[in-house]
Amino acid sequence: MYEVIVIGGGHAGCEASLACARIGHKTLLITGNIKNIADMPCNPSIGGSAKGIVVREIDALGGEMGRNADISHLQIKMLNSKKGPGVRSLRCQADKTTYPENMLKTLSSTPNLTIKEALVKEIITENNEIKGIITEDNERIYTKKLIITTGTYLNADILRGHNKHKGGPHGEKPSLYLSESLQKNGIKVRRLKTGTPPRVLKSTINYAECSIENGDDELLTFSNFYAPTYKVEDQIPCYLTYTNLTTHKIILDNLDKCALYSGLIVGIGPRYCPSIEDKVVKFSDKERHQIFLEPERLNGDEIYVGGFSTTMPEELQEKLIHSMEGLHNAKITKYGYAIEYDAIESTQLNMSLESKIIKGLYTAGQINGTSGYEEAAAQGLIAGINASLALENKEPLILKRNEAYIGVLIDDLINKGITEPYRLLTSRAEFRLLLRHDNADIRLTEIGRRVGLINDEKYTIFKNKIQKIEELKTHLQETKVEATDKTNTYLKEKNSTLIPGKTVALDLLKRPELNIKDIEYLLDETYDEKASEQVEINTKYKGYIEKTNVEVEKMLNLEKKKIPEDIDYSKVRNIATEARQKLQTVRPLTIGQASRISGVNPSDITMLLVYLKKEYPNECK
Repeated sequence: MYEVIVIGGGHAGCEASLACARIGHKTLLITGNIKNIADMPCNPSIGGSAKGIVVREIDALGGEMGRNADISHLQIKMLNSKKGPGVRSLRCQADKTTYPENMLKTLSSTPNLTIKEALVKEIITENNEIKGIITEDNERIYTKKLIITTGTYLNADILRGHNKHKGGPHGEKPSLYLSESLQKNGIKVRRLKTGTPPRVLKSTINYAECSIENGDDELLTFSNFYAPTYKVEDQIPCYLTYTNLTTHKIILDNLDKCALYSGLIVGIGPRYCPSIEDKVVKFSDKERHQIFLEPERLNGDEIYVGGFSTTMPEELQEKLIHSMEGLHNAKITKYGYAIEYDAIESTQLNMSLESKIIKGLYTAGQINGTSGYEEAAAQGLIAGINASLALENKEPLILKRNEAYIGVLIDDLINKGITEPYRLLTSRAEFRLLLRHDNADIRLTEIGRRVGLINDEKYTIFKNKIQKIEELKTHLQETKVEATDKTNTYLKEKNSTLIPGKTVALDLLKRPELNIKDIEYLLDETYDEKASEQVEINTKYKGYIEKTNVEVEKMLNLEKKKIPEDIDYSKVRNIATEARQKLQTVRPLTIGQASRISGVNPSDITMLLVYLKKEYPNECK
């Protein structure tokens, strides 16, 4: 008997397994192929807009993805570095060999964690509570909690051209029976689709016809706790090319031959990562689309053709690739394809990621309808934490929308549901100024410590950083800049107003044309880099942060208004039919949660509040 079983060794499964085992629970990770643990079947990258912040949050909570990306990448850069801090986010080009190898080493050396190679065909339940699993070899393994992280393997089909066959990524054997078992136990599923582009041989690309994309020239890390381990000059470049009118004509002339437009595909694909066929059809006004040529490995010959996901037959993929600058003579090593798979209805989950249907069953990752390694890893971590807390009879960890992008992600999944693979975007977070790359550890490390995933070493690093931030802020509040000729000459050069007398350093920092480096120069001092960043951002954006916190308080006040678990929504008068159905399905715990459910309008919330005040007067004071 295990305390926790995790099905699936992708990014969600790795984080879930590590969380449970590190907290101290006997954990079994079951995966169809140990060689595919932490595999990156599509884009060889970690991070990206919003996603990079999620990786920082995973790290701050005690997860592994950030640290592993830091020691496994080929190139790293800060996206939106010229924009405000609320949208800056890291992205790295990961090594598809080193990343999985390092993760497997971590898993294999973690106490309380066993790895088993098998496919699971059934779950064992009793009175709607999880009891164990049955493998395809008919082995029964019992557990107290089960976390399913099957990614795109659940009843999966591979599609290319007019061809369709059962298979998982890389042609691996899919999970053929588990979806049926879940449905027999009352879990609703839907069909989703994703895809991957061709890979080409590195030596057959004419890079002179492409634009080079280098990594940043400063050292960067996803981890909040470890120093960089690479040299800037050792980063491997990516390259940029474009589709053209010839490419588009080939696509438009052959739409009937691709799986997407021939009617072969029934699953809904990701809106924010469309196939090249979708781009050409839906954005017909565009004469070209960016295509990124990204190395998959340091010691490898394959290049990932980013932005060119396709379901065209092989012979047309050849023509399409050869139509683009730099790729006229490129040799395709792997052809692109689409993959359809089963995902559960995410509204059947609690905010803890535990099923509302089966007690003790948790799901995380693409099975919940998300896209992306980062979203999967985040859910896996939360599912692992909450399965562990449940074993200890503790309340689940539910991150709020003002606390983490992870909170936004899970809140959206449960309250809004999905009709297509969900991707995190900065625009989904109404409090994104609070959810920055730079303050992920400040927001979440204490929580990670509380649940048992932040060790003494990391916690000491974190506490030292907080201390340095407070000390620097106090220092700048108490230190005044002298109105010398040197000072005013410097301010004039910066197009900043001259000071007539001694001026508090922190007040000077509020000026938009000055930064912390200017204060260091004026005071002839040097400050800790991470402390400087926090003091500068919190000083310059103080007014905006305060306005955001006012909105946060409004949300939190609604969260305080609890909805009784036994409420019968059929008795709530004068609410829309859609709202009634959605409320009955999601069964929100608070008025705040109810107000975020898709299809529930402010007028419905008003009538719900009236009903609660009348029927539950003691609980609604």
